[in-house]
Amino acid sequence: MGNKRSGWGPCLTISIMFLLAAGLYSLSSGSAGIPLNKIIPIILKGRGTSEFSIISDIRLPRIILGFAIGGSLSLAGIILQGIFRNPLVEPYTLGISGGAALGAALCIVLGLHRLFPDFAMPLFGFMGALAVVLSVYLANIQRKIFRTDGFLLTGVMISFISSSLVTLILAISRIEDLHSIIFWIMGSLEEPGWVFIITVLCVSLLCLVVSYLFCLDLNALSLGDEEAIHLGVNVVKTKKILFFIAALLTGVSVSIAGIIGFVGLVVPHFARMFAGYDHRRLLIVSFLTGAGFLIFCDTLARTIVAPVELPAGVITGILGGSLFVYALSKKSAAF
Repeated sequence: MGNKRSGWGPCLTISIMFLLAAGLYSLSSGSAGIPLNKIIPIILKGRGTSEFSIISDIRLPRIILGFAIGGSLSLAGIILQGIFRNPLVEPYTLGISGGAALGAALCIVLGLHRLFPDFAMPLFGFMGALAVVLSVYLANIQRKIFRTDGFLLTGVMISFISSSLVTLILAISRIEDLHSIIFWIMGSLEEPGWVFIITVLCVSLLCLVVSYLFCLDLNALSLGDEEAIHLGVNVVKTKKILFFIAALLTGVSVSIAGIIGFVGLVVPHFARMFAGYDHRRLLIVSFLTGAGFLIFCDTLARTIVAPVELPAGVITGILGGSLFVYALSKKSAAF
């Protein structure tokens, strides 16, 4: 599978180079520009300078968070597209983002984000995402059958319901709450604290390792359920595990950074364009490419109209949507 694409070495090299370039661009860009050739000396010199504080306390946390969330959303997109055999499926298709947005909106309206500013928003966002995941799962698991069409339809409907409820909350909210909800929905990598950064980083890397154990199963599932069964794959069990991995990646990412769209939809398509369809390389390449893409978009978001900082979700939507139209125009991007 994917033998006509670039080999493993070139694909991995390109992905790593893109990620490193995005990281260096992010470290050096901002209202206080830092030349690339001075970054290493500043870091080696240690604390005591404003440049070191900017790098270590502001830009580096955002880069790590962008790495974890961008990689998580891309990995979730690859997994879900492999499970459902549908190139238009993304992490937010199943209504996870809508549930998280509803949880965050309720948290803001109830004023809990002021009482517990450090963890109320991520907690309520994750609880909302978890509620949607369980609802979609329980509504479609019958007699040990994994109904993929039912998952998609239920997820889309729950997403519409959640969006309508969020709109209702927006209509009756105070102005200050309205601004907070809208800004959260648009997604941002504003540093939420090292505890959350380390948490999402560990979850993303752990899920990458676990999902890689199912890379051959994903290759088999891409041929169809019957073919996968003939190849010895426990289709129902495998889909359940992979579904919850994708749900965990999406739920944690959305609860920390809000709704950052198009990463889990666009990046998998471009990863297939140069890495092929073999999930042994596709999972890792997509993770690294998604991480670099989000870091790059976040850098644009905080520099393109400086000193005003745009939500990262705005840039990923504009840039990702444009790239997706380009990808659809290429036959090589077809699933």
